[in-house]
Amino acid sequence: MTNQTLGPITLEGDFVRLEPLRHNHSKEILNAAQDLSWDWFLYPLHTKEDVDRRIAEGLEAEKKDEAYAFAVRLKESNRVVGSTSYFGIVARHKRVEIGSTWYTTDVQGTAVNPECKYLLLKHAFEDWGARRIQFTTDINNAHSQRAILKLRAKFEGTLRNHAIRADGSTRDSLVYSILHDEWPTVREGLLARIHSREGR
Repeated sequence: MTNQTLGPITLEGDFVRLEPLRHNHSKEILNAAQDLSWDWFLYPLHTKEDVDRRIAEGLEAEKKDEAYAFAVRLKESNRVVGSTSYFGIVARHKRVEIGSTWYTTDVQGTAVNPECKYLLLKHAFEDWGARRIQFTTDINNAHSQRAILKLRAKFEGTLRNHAIRADGSTRDSLVYSILHDEWPTVREGLLARIHSREGR
C-alpha cells in the first residue's frame, strides 16, 4: 500500500537528514545561504525576508499537497547545509518534480547530493508510488545539468521562455525525467556513489 501524500516527512540517511522546512530553520538556512552564488536560481535567498517568504510559501503549498520543502542537515556536525524540495505534485497521475536544491560549497561534490537524491527518489517511487519524477534546470546552468545527468535521468527537451530569472531576464529550461521502471538502475548508481570513498 502506498502513501497518500509525499509529506511532510523526515528522511534520514547515513550522512544527511532531510527535515520538513519550518520557521525554526530560518536562521540556519540564512547562514547556509550566504555561502552560495544565486546566479541561476529563480528565487535567491539573500536576506532574512527572502528566507521567511520561502518558508511561508512552502508551508502554504504543503497544506494543498502541492509541494514539500526540506532543510538538509549534515548529521556529523548537526549543521544545515542546504535545502531541496518536492513540488509540482500531481497526485492523480503520480508525478512530481524534485528541485529548488542548493548546498553550501563545502559539501558540493561529496555524498550529500547523491544521498539527498536517493532519499527523495526512494520515498517518491517506493512509498508514494511515483510513475514519473521530473528535474528542470536553467539552460545556462551547466553544473546542474551535469548533476542531473549523473543521476541517469533522461533529457526530454527545452522549454523556451519558461521562466523569468531574478534579474528579469528570460530563461529557457531543460527538462529531464526518471520513470518508475528506470528507478532500480538509478538506485544502484546512487548507492554506489554514496558508499564510494569520495561520495562523488
